Amino acid sequence: MATTRDSSVSFDQTDTRSDEMNSTIEQWIDELVAGVDDAQASAEFQEWLDVQSRFHDYSYRNTLLIKRQCPEATRVAGYRTWQEEFDRYVTEGESAIWIWAPIITKQCPECESSPSYHEDSDCEYDETPPEEWSEGLVGFKPAPVFDVSQTEGEPLPDLDTEATGDAGDLVEQLTAAADDLGVTVRIVPAEEWTHGEAKGICEQLSLVDVQPLVEVRDRENEADLARTLIHEYAHALLHFDVDDDTERAKREVEAEAVAYVVGRYCGLDTSGSAFYLAAWESDDSEVVRERLGRISRTAEELIDVLESESSSLPD
Repeated sequence: MATTRDSSVSFDQTDTRSDEMNSTIEQWIDELVAGVDDAQASAEFQEWLDVQSRFHDYSYRNTLLIKRQCPEATRVAGYRTWQEEFDRYVTEGESAIWIWAPIITKQCPECESSPSYHEDSDCEYDETPPEEWSEGLVGFKPAPVFDVSQTEGEPLPDLDTEATGDAGDLVEQLTAAADDLGVTVRIVPAEEWTHGEAKGICEQLSLVDVQPLVEVRDRENEADLARTLIHEYAHALLHFDVDDDTERAKREVEAEAVAYVVGRYCGLDTSGSAFYLAAWESDDSEVVRERLGRISRTAEELIDVLESESSSLPD
C-alpha cells in the first residue's frame, strides 16, 4: 500500500518547487510553534513539568559522566530520591551510574578546609571556633545515581508525543533510503532493545567505519516508528559530527521539527511533536524559527529521497 501524502500540498517537479516547499515548510513551522505554546499552557504539560522540577540539575561535568556511562539516560536520581520523591525503586541487579557529589561542611574562613583537615594543616586561623564557621564546598566524593529505566514502581507522568495515522509503506521507504542518505539503519525488536526509554539513537557505526548508525526500537505504531526514523535521520544529517552537550536541546528541537514536517508531508498526524519540543525548549519555542533554514533544508532532502524511493517501489 502506498504512503498517503498530505493531499493539501503537492511539490511537483517545476522551477518553483523549491520556493513552494520553503513556503509550505515555513507555514508548518509557524503552526508547530503555536502548537508548542498551547502545549506549554496545558495541564498535562504543567503536571509533567512539576515532576521534572524535582530532578536535580546536574553540572556539566556530571552530565558528561552520566552520558559516558549510560548514553540513554533521561531522568536520573539517587537511590533514596527515587523512593522518597517518586515512589520508585531501583531494580535488583542494576549497576549505579557514578558522579561527583559536592561535600558541603563547615569551612575555615582562611584556608577553606573542613575542621578535620584544618587541624592537620599549617593554617593558624583561630579567631572563631570551628562550630561558628560558615558552611562551604570543601571537595567532592563519588556518589551513585540511577536512570529511570533502572527503576520500577509508580509511573511518572509522560507526554503523548507519538505520531499517528496510516503509515502505508513509509517505514519500508525510509529503510530503503538509508544508502542514499549514507546511513546504516536497524529496526531492533523491543525485547532486544538496550537503550532504555529512548525510541531511537544515532551513533557512529564503529571506530573503523564512521558512517552514522541509526537504530530504532520496533513497535506496533508504524506511524510513530516512521517519525522516529525521520528524527534519527535528521540527527545523522545535521549533528553526526557535533558533540557539544550545551547544544543538545537545540539539536533535539531541530531533529523533531524535521520529523514533524516530513511526517506531516507523508500524511501522518505529528501534532504530538509540540509536546516533544515543549519538553526540550520549554522556555523558548522561538528556537524552532531561528533554525528554520537548517530544518527546511534537511526536511527537503528527506522528502526528495522519499519521493525517489516511492517511485521505485512496485505498485
